[in-house]
Amino acid sequence: MVEYWNLSVPGVDGTAERRAYLYLPACYDAEPERRFPVLYMFDGHNVFFDSHATYGKSWGMAEYLDRTRTPLIVAAVECNHGPNNERLAEYTPYPFRNPRFGNVKAFGRETMEWFARSFKPEIDRRARTLPDRRHTFIGGSSMGGLMSLYAVTAYNQVFSRAMALSPSLWVSPEQLAQEIGQARLGPSTVVYMDYGAREFANHAAMRAGFADACARLLQRHVPLTARVVPGGEHCEASWERQLPFAVPALMYGL
Repeated sequence: MVEYWNLSVPGVDGTAERRAYLYLPACYDAEPERRFPVLYMFDGHNVFFDSHATYGKSWGMAEYLDRTRTPLIVAAVECNHGPNNERLAEYTPYPFRNPRFGNVKAFGRETMEWFARSFKPEIDRRARTLPDRRHTFIGGSSMGGLMSLYAVTAYNQVFSRAMALSPSLWVSPEQLAQEIGQARLGPSTVVYMDYGAREFANHAAMRAGFADACARLLQRHVPLTARVVPGGEHCEASWERQLPFAVPALMYGL
């Protein structure tokens, strides 16, 4: 079951209403005393419904979780759809310059402050969550994948596990490397990260960047599931096919 509503989200261009989504697992009503872990996700409009998705194809997350009877709540918020790269700014913790996008300011920290201080408490009020760090996850793709890696390092006291699909590691690899190296990582930190084989041609040195990010996480003794997806592309249809790998990695051992 997925419900959605509008809520105010501070952004690059001021506070505005965005759509929030909340998935409750198939067993939620049948087990009224049970509490569940929560996966928070970026680009919420692309997670559940094809009719809401930017390119007409969603991840099909609810169908996957219902089919597998995974005991997991998913809470997501749509991105900023502004015409001046607002999504990029809100989903990057580091400023960067790109020939296509020009200078992009970084509002990723402000975005994560809102997720941790406002959105999470609201979800904890709305649903029977397990609100502790061990049962609080974060996930996304592309810039949302980058933000997921940032969240599980810089906000590790809130999010213990991350699912980063096709993360935009090209944005500022040096700063991300520093973040991973210096972060205070608590016990039970877990990361799932993948990249599509066909995506490597999109950005120079991405193979090296992906390998470097994996190596740095392993150096920090983070349990890591890393995959190069055969034939994988940068789109929701490809990310949907990775759910049978990504979700069990998040739920493993709980």
